[in-house]
Amino acid sequence: MYARMMVVGIVVVILAGSWAMAQTQTGNPKKGEGIYQQHCVRCHGRSGDGLGRDVKDLIIPPANFQALKSRSKTDLELLLAIKQGVLFSPMHGWEDRLSAQDMWDVLSYVRTLAPFNPVS
Repeated sequence: MYARMMVVGIVVVILAGSWAMAQTQTGNPKKGEGIYQQHCVRCHGRSGDGLGRDVKDLIIPPANFQALKSRSKTDLELLLAIKQGVLFSPMHGWEDRLSAQDMWDVLSYVRTLAPFNPVS
Protein backbone atom coordinates (compact mmCIF):
# COMPACT_ATOMS: atom_id res chain seq x y z
CA MET A 1 0.00 0.00 0.00
CA TYR A 2 2.81 2.42 0.92
CA ALA A 3 4.66 1.70 -2.33
CA ARG A 4 1.52 2.38 -4.37
CA MET A 5 0.95 5.70 -2.59
CA MET A 6 4.57 6.63 -3.21
CA VAL A 7 4.26 5.90 -6.95
CA VAL A 8 1.04 7.92 -7.17
CA GLY A 9 2.74 10.78 -5.33
CA ILE A 10 5.69 10.75 -7.70
CA VAL A 11 3.40 10.74 -10.74
CA VAL A 12 1.44 13.70 -9.35
CA VAL A 13 4.65 15.66 -8.75
CA ILE A 14 5.90 14.94 -12.28
CA LEU A 15 2.60 15.89 -13.91
CA ALA A 16 2.20 19.02 -11.81
CA GLY A 17 5.76 20.06 -12.57
CA SER A 18 5.24 19.55 -16.30
CA TRP A 19 2.02 21.55 -16.19
CA ALA A 20 3.63 24.36 -14.20
CA MET A 21 6.59 24.50 -16.55
CA ALA A 22 4.27 24.61 -19.56
CA GLN A 23 2.35 27.50 -18.02
CA THR A 24 5.52 29.53 -17.51
CA GLN A 25 7.15 28.88 -20.89
CA THR A 26 7.13 31.93 -23.11
CA GLY A 27 7.61 32.53 -26.76
CA ASN A 28 8.76 35.38 -28.93
CA PRO A 29 5.73 36.71 -30.84
CA LYS A 30 7.94 38.48 -33.40
CA LYS A 31 9.67 35.21 -34.34
CA GLY A 32 6.32 33.44 -34.14
CA GLU A 33 4.81 35.83 -36.66
CA GLY A 34 7.38 34.82 -39.27
CA ILE A 35 6.75 31.13 -38.66
CA TYR A 36 2.97 31.71 -38.73
CA GLN A 37 3.25 33.58 -42.06
CA GLN A 38 5.32 30.75 -43.51
CA HIS A 39 3.32 27.75 -42.29
CA CYS A 40 -0.09 28.76 -40.88
CA VAL A 41 -1.54 31.77 -42.67
CA ARG A 42 -2.78 29.79 -45.70
CA CYS A 43 -5.32 27.97 -43.54
CA HIS A 44 -5.80 30.11 -40.43
CA GLY A 45 -5.75 33.49 -42.20
CA ARG A 46 -3.83 36.70 -41.54
CA SER A 47 -5.94 37.61 -38.50
CA GLY A 48 -6.34 34.03 -37.26
CA ASP A 49 -10.01 33.93 -38.26
CA GLY A 50 -9.71 30.57 -40.05
CA LEU A 51 -10.30 32.13 -43.46
CA GLY A 52 -6.98 31.62 -45.18
CA ARG A 53 -6.72 31.21 -48.95
CA ASP A 54 -6.66 27.38 -48.75
CA VAL A 55 -9.89 27.13 -46.73
CA LYS A 56 -11.92 26.52 -49.89
CA ASP A 57 -10.04 23.24 -50.42
CA LEU A 58 -10.63 21.90 -46.91
CA ILE A 59 -13.58 19.73 -45.86
CA ILE A 60 -13.05 20.56 -42.19
CA PRO A 61 -12.40 24.26 -41.61
CA PRO A 62 -9.31 25.33 -39.69
CA ALA A 63 -9.59 26.75 -36.19
CA ASN A 64 -10.77 30.32 -35.89
CA PHE A 65 -8.51 31.70 -33.17
CA GLN A 66 -10.85 34.70 -32.78
CA ALA A 67 -13.71 32.43 -31.66
CA LEU A 68 -14.34 32.01 -27.94
CA LYS A 69 -13.87 28.25 -28.34
CA SER A 70 -10.23 28.81 -29.31
CA ARG A 71 -9.57 31.79 -27.06
CA SER A 72 -10.74 29.86 -24.01
CA LYS A 73 -8.21 27.07 -24.57
CA THR A 74 -5.13 27.12 -22.37
CA ASP A 75 -1.69 27.60 -23.84
CA LEU A 76 -0.99 23.94 -23.14
CA GLU A 77 -4.07 22.85 -25.11
CA LEU A 78 -3.07 24.99 -28.09
CA LEU A 79 0.54 23.87 -27.88
CA LEU A 80 -0.55 20.23 -28.00
CA ALA A 81 -2.61 20.96 -31.13
CA ILE A 82 0.42 22.60 -32.75
CA LYS A 83 2.73 19.81 -31.68
CA GLN A 84 0.55 16.74 -32.29
CA GLY A 85 -2.10 18.01 -34.70
CA VAL A 86 -5.85 17.58 -34.43
CA LEU A 87 -7.36 14.17 -35.12
CA PHE A 88 -9.77 13.98 -38.09
CA SER A 89 -8.80 17.42 -39.32
CA PRO A 90 -6.29 18.84 -41.80
CA MET A 91 -4.23 20.19 -38.88
CA HIS A 92 -1.17 17.96 -38.76
CA GLY A 93 1.43 17.99 -36.04
CA TRP A 94 4.51 20.18 -36.38
CA GLU A 95 6.85 18.55 -33.87
CA ASP A 96 8.87 16.96 -36.67
CA ARG A 97 9.38 20.31 -38.45
CA LEU A 98 9.47 22.95 -35.73
CA SER A 99 11.54 23.13 -32.59
CA ALA A 100 9.84 23.35 -29.21
CA GLN A 101 10.82 27.03 -29.04
CA ASP A 102 9.39 27.65 -32.54
CA MET A 103 6.06 26.19 -31.41
CA TRP A 104 6.05 28.44 -28.33
CA ASP A 105 6.87 31.41 -30.56
CA VAL A 106 3.92 30.63 -32.85
CA LEU A 107 1.64 30.20 -29.84
CA SER A 108 2.82 33.53 -28.48
CA TYR A 109 2.02 35.19 -31.81
CA VAL A 110 -1.43 33.56 -31.95
CA ARG A 111 -2.10 35.02 -28.49
CA THR A 112 -1.40 38.49 -29.91
CA LEU A 113 -4.11 37.87 -32.51
CA ALA A 114 -6.54 36.33 -30.04
CA PRO A 115 -5.72 36.74 -26.33
CA PHE A 116 -6.68 34.06 -23.83
CA ASN A 117 -10.26 34.55 -22.61
CA PRO A 118 -11.33 31.86 -20.12
CA VAL A 119 -15.01 30.97 -20.12
CA SER A 120 -16.61 31.81 -16.78
